[in-house]
Amino acid sequence: MTLRRQGRPSELETMLTVEQAAERLGTSERFVRRLIAERRITYVKLGRHVRITEHDLINFVTTGRVEAGRRLGA
Repeated sequence: MTLRRQGRPSELETMLTVEQAAERLGTSERFVRRLIAERRITYVKLGRHVRITEHDLINFVTTGRVEAGRRLGA
Protein backbone atom coordinates (compact mmCIF):
# COMPACT_ATOMS: atom_id res chain seq x y z
CA MET A 1 0.00 0.00 0.00
CA THR A 2 1.29 3.49 -0.74
CA LEU A 3 0.50 6.91 0.63
CA ARG A 4 1.16 10.34 -0.82
CA ARG A 5 3.05 12.59 1.56
CA GLN A 6 1.72 16.08 1.98
CA GLY A 7 3.86 18.70 0.29
CA ARG A 8 5.28 16.16 -2.15
CA PRO A 9 2.50 15.06 -4.47
CA SER A 10 4.81 13.06 -6.75
CA GLU A 11 6.29 10.96 -3.94
CA LEU A 12 4.47 7.82 -2.89
CA GLU A 13 5.37 6.07 0.34
CA THR A 14 5.02 2.42 1.22
CA MET A 15 2.88 1.59 4.22
CA LEU A 16 3.76 -1.45 6.32
CA THR A 17 1.58 -3.73 8.39
CA VAL A 18 2.46 -4.31 12.03
CA GLU A 19 3.89 -7.69 11.03
CA GLN A 20 6.08 -6.15 8.30
CA ALA A 21 7.28 -3.37 10.63
CA ALA A 22 8.20 -5.94 13.29
CA GLU A 23 10.09 -7.99 10.72
CA ARG A 24 12.09 -4.96 9.57
CA LEU A 25 12.92 -4.01 13.16
CA GLY A 26 13.78 -7.59 14.06
CA THR A 27 11.27 -7.57 16.90
CA SER A 28 7.93 -9.15 17.74
CA GLU A 29 4.56 -7.85 16.60
CA ARG A 30 3.73 -7.35 20.26
CA PHE A 31 6.58 -4.84 20.63
CA VAL A 32 5.36 -2.81 17.63
CA ARG A 33 1.78 -2.88 18.97
CA ARG A 34 3.08 -1.60 22.31
CA LEU A 35 4.89 1.26 20.55
CA ILE A 36 1.60 2.14 18.88
CA ALA A 37 -0.43 1.88 22.11
CA GLU A 38 2.08 4.10 23.93
CA ARG A 39 2.11 6.53 20.97
CA ARG A 40 5.89 6.16 20.64
CA ILE A 41 5.71 5.65 16.87
CA THR A 42 3.64 7.48 14.29
CA TYR A 43 1.02 5.35 12.57
CA VAL A 44 -1.97 5.59 10.24
CA LYS A 45 -5.33 4.05 11.04
CA LEU A 46 -7.39 2.86 8.08
CA GLY A 47 -10.64 1.74 9.62
CA ARG A 48 -9.52 -0.98 12.00
CA HIS A 49 -6.23 -1.55 10.19
CA VAL A 50 -3.00 0.01 11.44
CA ARG A 51 -0.17 0.91 9.06
CA ILE A 52 3.26 2.46 9.57
CA THR A 53 5.02 4.29 6.76
CA GLU A 54 8.62 3.43 5.94
CA HIS A 55 9.53 7.06 6.66
CA ASP A 56 8.00 6.89 10.15
CA LEU A 57 9.76 3.59 10.88
CA ILE A 58 13.12 5.04 9.81
CA ASN A 59 12.41 8.19 11.84
CA PHE A 60 11.66 6.08 14.95
CA VAL A 61 14.96 4.22 14.61
CA THR A 62 16.94 7.41 13.92
CA THR A 63 15.39 9.20 16.91
CA GLY A 64 16.40 6.38 19.25
CA ARG A 65 19.95 6.20 17.93
CA VAL A 66 22.71 6.72 20.48
CA GLU A 67 26.07 7.74 19.05
CA ALA A 68 29.21 6.05 20.31
CA GLY A 69 31.42 8.20 22.44
CA ARG A 70 33.18 8.50 25.72
CA ARG A 71 31.56 7.10 28.81
CA LEU A 72 30.31 9.59 31.35
CA GLY A 73 32.62 10.00 34.30
CA ALA A 74 35.55 8.36 32.54
